[in-house]
Amino acid sequence: WHDAMERFGSDKPDTRFGMELAELTPIFADTQARVFQAPCVKGICLTGGAEDLPRSRVDELVATCQRWGAKGLAWMRVVATEEGGSALDAGVAKFLSPDEGAAVIEALEARPGDMVFLVADERPLVRHVLGLLRLELGRPPVNDGRFNYLWVVDFPLFEGLNAEGEPIPSHHPFTMPHTDDLPLLMSGQPLDGEALLGIRSQAYDLVLNGWELGSGSVRIHRREIQQRIFEVLGIAPDEAQERFGFLLDAFRYGAPPHAGFAVGLDRLGALLVAEENIREVIAFPKTQSGADPLTDAPSPIADTHLQELGLRVLPPA
Repeated sequence: WHDAMERFGSDKPDTRFGMELAELTPIFADTQARVFQAPCVKGICLTGGAEDLPRSRVDELVATCQRWGAKGLAWMRVVATEEGGSALDAGVAKFLSPDEGAAVIEALEARPGDMVFLVADERPLVRHVLGLLRLELGRPPVNDGRFNYLWVVDFPLFEGLNAEGEPIPSHHPFTMPHTDDLPLLMSGQPLDGEALLGIRSQAYDLVLNGWELGSGSVRIHRREIQQRIFEVLGIAPDEAQERFGFLLDAFRYGAPPHAGFAVGLDRLGALLVAEENIREVIAFPKTQSGADPLTDAPSPIADTHLQELGLRVLPPA
């Protein structure tokens, strides 16, 4: 998971093409360019982009990245120098020192005629925006004939912290932690946010051409581990017993190790017949508004049915 996010900006990477994200943060550690004074700086290189992308298209990409959450998108063309080397031109190139410019070109393996794109911000946002931009610029059509399968493993156990500083499970609170990270989790010591977010899980996804085909995980089968997870999530022992006593009590009798995995057959079918939208391979798909043309659902519900279920429809606000 970590490699996928760092290299492709996605936990379901499309590996049919390159344009991987390059780590540029050390290059700008002491930069005077304010735009790159950020916790994380990454970039991608579009081969031939300096010649193929008009300025209007570049402006569209900048606006698109801002809609994705970025403060902006730094872009520069790679040009040939009189000495036969390469240099950065246009965009924010004038704010970079010669050493910074040369280091960016080397890190991105850029050549004259290419265009480079950089984003500077918090690491999760940088990865997210550049991952989407990579697909926007280079993703092959779904029907190009290649099938690049891969497993994404070692997902983080927690995806973030809530307003109270408590971790949020990435998959669900019953996922078994990674065996190498169990000693830290089970140490009994208070763990700060950084330590908690570094704990991995035994979750896994099957990915094909940038589509998540299936997902699953190994489940917790030991009572003490499940209790520790509840404790970390801020669930007191009494509350855990009240809400999940059936599970905790079952673990006393020696539940066997077990795992699950589910495949999205509709997604696989769409890829096999080269369709971009799974609605094209679903027998009775809903419309964009959520309506069902076959049964005309949703439809009005009789008052008698609402009364049977103890429901009441509120008037529009």
